[in-house]
Amino acid sequence: MNVTTRQLAEILIGVARSQQAIIEAIEGLKAGFKGTYLAPALDSVAKIRSTGRPLSLQEYPARVLLQCQGRAGPNVEQIVRDLEELLSGTAATPSAVAPATARAVAASAAATTAAMPAASSAAAPAAKSKNDLDMT
Repeated sequence: MNVTTRQLAEILIGVARSQQAIIEAIEGLKAGFKGTYLAPALDSVAKIRSTGRPLSLQEYPARVLLQCQGRAGPNVEQIVRDLEELLSGTAATPSAVAPATARAVAASAAATTAAMPAASSAAAPAAKSKNDLDMT
């Protein structure tokens, strides 16, 4: 029996979703687990910050789990393309990094905003978009 790349991608997603269920259960028991303990450990295993080297099969399951952490969840077609590149031996682009990178950028932006003095944020109000709610 031969397993196709798509079947392998679906297996990876299934395993990642079962891991995500365990993570959610732990988060329910210990609030803050995901941000405090899981995110740094998972980023390390997925080698998210190693931008200068190509993806490897060893890190890829952790990257799929990172996709499960996001709102949109994993994209089967993208995982199939990444797996085909990884299995063919060509250098793969780190497409599974996007959710983790977005999370890191959002976290650093929030930290920067929190560190800004209150006077400077009050002096220059941000421009409102049509999606902003007026809470005054």
